[in-house]
Amino acid sequence: MRGIALPLPSTSGEVSLEETLEKRRSLRSFSPDPLSLEEVSQLLWAAQGITGQAKERTAPSAGATFPIELYVAAGAVEGLPVGVFRYHPVVHRLEAVAATDVRPDLVRATGKQDFIGLAPLVMAVAAVRARTRKEYGERAVRYVDMEAGAVLQNASLQGVALGLGSVVVGAFKDEEVKQILGIEGQERFLAMLAVGRPGRQEGG
Repeated sequence: MRGIALPLPSTSGEVSLEETLEKRRSLRSFSPDPLSLEEVSQLLWAAQGITGQAKERTAPSAGATFPIELYVAAGAVEGLPVGVFRYHPVVHRLEAVAATDVRPDLVRATGKQDFIGLAPLVMAVAAVRARTRKEYGERAVRYVDMEAGAVLQNASLQGVALGLGSVVVGAFKDEEVKQILGIEGQERFLAMLAVGRPGRQEGG
């Protein structure tokens, strides 16, 4: 497919899992310093990247139905234009969705959570529940939410290992965010993760 190829992710690092767990905090104060494309690549791989020849992923998925779809709103990423992109994990590439900075719109759609407008990257988690419902019926609601939680935690811990901070955002106007990010069809927006370099010490 055409799009933006991401740098290959690393599968080893200098920070232990135990250390990332101990240091993880919810960060709402971000430095204006941009992220690198390598950091964005690593965050996306941690969230939904391919880890095996059978296309296994970093986050568990009920019946390998893979309902999760990831979008990123980039505002300050070296090597990546400002805009909205969709992540394709199998080929580890980004597909451009919109060429505008939508972070101010996301601030309004989340009840004026201003830190979203300052985060250099906002990762958005959406899902097509029908993929999982086909196999598991109404239990799909539970399974998809569990998978989304794993995706968000993976990205959050990867951020810690990279020296970054993040916060999960769950308060928003669903349909408004879908429109802002260009999410269409059966996809349902679930949550977003604002990511950046720490500004001042804050967490919870």
